[in-house]
Amino acid sequence: MNTPTTDAPLLQVQDLRIAFDDKEVVHGISFQLGAGEKLALVGESGSGKSVTALSLLRLAAHARCQGCVLLRDTAPGAPLRDLLSLPERELQGLRGDDIAMIFQEPMTALNPLFTVGEQIVEVLQLKKGLSRQQAWPLAVKALADTGIPEPERRARSYPHQLSGGQRQRAMIAMALATEPRLLLADEPTTALDVTLRAQILDLLSELQKRTGMAVLLITHDLQMVRRFADRVAVMEKGVLVEQGAVNEVFSRPQHAYTRKLLDSLPRRDVLEADPADPAPAVVLQAEGLRVVYPVPLPGWRGWWQRGEFVAVQGASFELAQGRTLGVVGESGSGKSTLAQAVLGLLPSQGTLRFGEQAWQGVGTRNTRAHRALRRQVQVVFQDPFSSLSPRLTVEEIVGEGLLVHEPALSAEQRRARVAQALAEVGLGEVQFPGLLARYPHEFSGGQRQRLAIARALIVGPRLLVLDEPTSALDVSIQKQVLQLLQHLQREHGLSYLLITHDIAVIRAMAHEVLVMKDGAVVESGPVRQVLEHPQSDYTRTLVHAALD
Repeated sequence: MNTPTTDAPLLQVQDLRIAFDDKEVVHGISFQLGAGEKLALVGESGSGKSVTALSLLRLAAHARCQGCVLLRDTAPGAPLRDLLSLPERELQGLRGDDIAMIFQEPMTALNPLFTVGEQIVEVLQLKKGLSRQQAWPLAVKALADTGIPEPERRARSYPHQLSGGQRQRAMIAMALATEPRLLLADEPTTALDVTLRAQILDLLSELQKRTGMAVLLITHDLQMVRRFADRVAVMEKGVLVEQGAVNEVFSRPQHAYTRKLLDSLPRRDVLEADPADPAPAVVLQAEGLRVVYPVPLPGWRGWWQRGEFVAVQGASFELAQGRTLGVVGESGSGKSTLAQAVLGLLPSQGTLRFGEQAWQGVGTRNTRAHRALRRQVQVVFQDPFSSLSPRLTVEEIVGEGLLVHEPALSAEQRRARVAQALAEVGLGEVQFPGLLARYPHEFSGGQRQRLAIARALIVGPRLLVLDEPTSALDVSIQKQVLQLLQHLQREHGLSYLLITHDIAVIRAMAHEVLVMKDGAVVESGPVRQVLEHPQSDYTRTLVHAALD
């Protein structure tokens, strides 16, 4: 469809309907976006906001789209182009050039076989016709613009060598390298801590002023919407229920669903310590915990010697039964490395004890003692999509631990235990007929995280390592998962080592907190003392950034 116009918005979406097979998931939504404007599309997981963004560029596999998605051309007076009816070759020319996209899950979106610098260079070569020599410094600059430390070194790193936040910034650098007219940003700051989130928002605003770029922001972070967007559109179950200026919608929401989202901040509901009670047993203890990575030295010395990168510098802490120790800090501060050392997945120096036993996970994986301790220490990862095998059914995923730790169980006994674990996390056959035979892609992000929690719980652990367990979830689903974790802690006396960059989650969940920066613990203590009366300038910066 071509419509001549002179003053049309940059993007017009008219009566967009999206269906998979016979099931319609987006029901006739309409909105528009002007040049230089910032529109946020918000809603719960499964509301249709991400599939809407993907369908604008026909990137949603097997989706059947109806309606119009009209893009204004750069030439004055040129007709609008309907992206849904453009030939694939013409649309391919727009992707990554006029319209760029930041995907939600950088680990699955980045190619693991190439360095992040090479992937940005490839975009500049394809879209701008530059040589590799011309594109490389621009790729390094794009990384530097996102605030990533040591951009030259990070450009030569592979995705698995970067932290979650650094991978997300690499994705942002790749999208912005071509200076697109329209940026589709699907949860662009999900993996970033509060201070870097502010930097990215400032960067996007600066690029907008310079280039007139428009942004369609897909997010569950209402604080981010309040700070960044001009207008907001709220989706529920594929329907656009409310849209308008951010200040107006947030101060006077008209729809009940919008009011529900605005009331979805994490709430504290944990068992507090009673001074009259005896001290609980210590589940995990670390003294002088240190994690070191070997790194090549520059020049000829690298042929014979290796340098050191100290990722965790002498961390000491205790975690009692039924309590939560929160570990907070910026991306790259060493939080996840600390978690991997606790899990026995990385070699560490210093003392690490689980109960009364020394915990030396690396190098003793095949011993009976290791298997017994491994059962007591389980993990829930940050990204529920990539942490669950797409080739296994729910029954196989959740029951996998029983095959290792209780091999004598029959198939029927194992199936009953799986059903019990799923019921504990709020998943059952009533809501999901044929639940045990389903695959992870058939569930929303929050539901997948419940599957991951069930997989960890089924072997009866004493300690759960929670590595950013809600950072990929929207606010209402985040609240539900936190309430579930709080309930499970009360019911089973579980201890949690909670890794997060979200101060609100720390306030809701933690009893004690460690604040980490550049691998070192800069402050620790009871959560209220640390967050309400921080002694470190760095802690004050984190707390103030979370309140903005």
